[in-house]
Amino acid sequence: MTATRLSSEQLTQAVDLNTLTFVTTDELESFQGVLGQDRAVNAIQFGVAMQRPGYNIFVMGDTGTGRSSYVRDYLKSEAKRQATPSIWCYVNNFANPREPRSVALDPAEADLLRSSMRELIDQLLATFPAVFENPAYQQKKSAIEYLFNRRYDRAIEQVEKEAHKQGVAVYRDSMAISFTPMRDGKALDETEFAQLPEDEREDFHETIAELEQMLGDQLAELPQWKRESSDQQRELNQLAIQQAILPLLEPIRERFTHHDRLKTHIDELEEYLPRLVLEELVDERLLEIREEYVKRNRLEEFLLPNVVTHHSDQSGAPVVYEPHPSYTNLFGRIEYSSEQGALVTNYQRICAGALHRANGGYLILDAEKVLGEPMVWDALKRAIQSRLLKMESPYSEMGWVNTTSLLPEVIPLSVKLVLIGSRQVYYLLQEYDEDFKRLFRAVVDFDNDLPLNSDSLEAYARLLKSRVVEQGYAHLSRAAVERMVRFSARLAEQQDTLSAHLGEQFDLLAEADFLRRLAKDELIEPAHIDRALQAKQERTGRVYDRLFEQMLDGTVLLESSGKAVGKINGLTVMSLGDTSFGSPARITATVYPGSKGVVDIEREASLGQAIHSKGVMILSGFMGNRYAQQFPLAISAHLAMEQSYGYIDGDSASLAELVCLISALIQHPVNQNFAVTGSMNQHGEVQAIGGVNEKIEGFFRLCAARGLTGEQGVIIPASNRRNLILHDDVVAAAAAGKFHIHCVTHVDQAIELLMQHPAGELNDQGEFPEDSINGRIIARLKAIANLSKKHED
Repeated sequence: MTATRLSSEQLTQAVDLNTLTFVTTDELESFQGVLGQDRAVNAIQFGVAMQRPGYNIFVMGDTGTGRSSYVRDYLKSEAKRQATPSIWCYVNNFANPREPRSVALDPAEADLLRSSMRELIDQLLATFPAVFENPAYQQKKSAIEYLFNRRYDRAIEQVEKEAHKQGVAVYRDSMAISFTPMRDGKALDETEFAQLPEDEREDFHETIAELEQMLGDQLAELPQWKRESSDQQRELNQLAIQQAILPLLEPIRERFTHHDRLKTHIDELEEYLPRLVLEELVDERLLEIREEYVKRNRLEEFLLPNVVTHHSDQSGAPVVYEPHPSYTNLFGRIEYSSEQGALVTNYQRICAGALHRANGGYLILDAEKVLGEPMVWDALKRAIQSRLLKMESPYSEMGWVNTTSLLPEVIPLSVKLVLIGSRQVYYLLQEYDEDFKRLFRAVVDFDNDLPLNSDSLEAYARLLKSRVVEQGYAHLSRAAVERMVRFSARLAEQQDTLSAHLGEQFDLLAEADFLRRLAKDELIEPAHIDRALQAKQERTGRVYDRLFEQMLDGTVLLESSGKAVGKINGLTVMSLGDTSFGSPARITATVYPGSKGVVDIEREASLGQAIHSKGVMILSGFMGNRYAQQFPLAISAHLAMEQSYGYIDGDSASLAELVCLISALIQHPVNQNFAVTGSMNQHGEVQAIGGVNEKIEGFFRLCAARGLTGEQGVIIPASNRRNLILHDDVVAAAAAGKFHIHCVTHVDQAIELLMQHPAGELNDQGEFPEDSINGRIIARLKAIANLSKKHED
């Protein structure tokens, strides 16, 4: 027992405070970069510097390792030194409004174009309809109207002359022309006309019908006169508008003489603008009912550029992180408004997506979120491969949207895509997506931990200083830094390693500073960190405390003293959310003659998962290989994890199950003072397991509550010794000789500790001593085999 027992110094990490030359972190310099991720740093530098198609970046690693924050900070620092990309805007396509045109501009040009168009709108509102009040225009307009009215009057005059000869008066108003009989130069009313003789009345009717026919003949060309007059008026208006517009457009044209695409747009604008002015500013039907702001809004809808991206001059390449990579958030969307029950839109309602904003720079996305959005992954790959940004609704192609939409002009796309995800997602995409291999050739892999040495220890202390300064915490004492190092190593589950999961460590630092403020202390000390850990355990430990109470009151059967046959204390780890805790569990075994072999009750009940079932089957291999070389292994054995009602996985109970099985086989009691954890192979070698600290502390808590006897302890694999970073109370109990941790490399060592009897070694004849545990096992198995043979006979 002395050979396998660990000293208290071996149960936790020991940091030499002499290597920390500071008193508080206030004396240190802040840390720049990312801690202990040299491989990842080199990889992302390569990915950013490699400006070739297909070298997009995939950043993989666990959450909390600082991968996202470091990638963003590094890309922002690199992007500042790169050229500022063009700003993209959409302008009205006057020939086909459904297909707005895209224009690339420098940041200064975009502001200039927008201000120029606003100035043009102001000038149009000030110029029209005032331009039509010019005397020269009014004179020409009056001439056109006079010509039309003169033709009209001549036609009516001829009819009036003929009517006068026939004794009929002609009346004209703005709406119609009418005829009235006359007698003695006086027009007759209806009563007087009715008193006339019937033949005279008939003559008047015939005369009026002839006059009406004559009037129709004279005015037959009236529509033609009207058209000619309207055409002349339109030409006059067009000429007047063009003459008024040309001086307004000329300054804009001069400002953008170097930009061919804008020159073409201004030429088209010059051709379209007269019609727009006529419709929106000159139409007499609208002038009286339209307010000034309504006319301005209408002009802005047609003339203002829709600037969809924004960069300040000399800002460098953009770095965009999109937390919700839906289709519309990435590729943009087209908004609609309802007018008289119909959905309408125009180029001003085009909204940019993350790809628009990141064009010419870097786009950062979470891989899991991208893959979880419908139709996004394939569309994103098409855009990256084609290097074109096309705005289209995927739902329209599927027939879900029937509204007429816009087809904005395609924009050239130059963006380096940075995906951040887990290793599992990366390897799945490598396996099942051929495009992924060609598109993401730069892989940045963040380690989960880093070696603990003098250099990394100093860097870790400086990192804590940076976090303190960034968040406004109090500084840490040297002892508090040592306590944080121990917590980091506990997360990594290795004494000589620091965890790269910085998120949880920073959370602990924040909670410790909160407790420091409550205590009104100047520095963060180890006591604050310990209280923060205790507070978190109290907040999240309701299930664990309830289970522990059931162990104490006997609801859960578990012994921590005495001896028993076919019973042993195993150790398990339970995980609930972000909390893990160890809990002892009773394992029992029964053995009798038969041919079923070792039966895993958990597997038979569909509660045992694959790895647990594998561990039980290894027991059969070990038993047969070591003890049944001269006779058949003819036993029936049943193993169970008692009072376990959920799924069980992992092979860390296989060592305990073997000892329990042997106890039941030879009816030798097992020491209940110990709990056992460890995996084993078919040759009896004990292998490492996970969660060793939580398992030990779970059994220690039970023993401490019942009273430490000095004989209690835990047996673990020797290969887990470097993983031990136990709580201070466990270390103190071990130092006082009240609790013991034993490390074993072979099952025989565990057998001797638990059964307090020599396991036995093979002699020169290949036999175990008869009074040893192994000798008794062979004797018992041989007896069962003979009994089975007699039964068969």
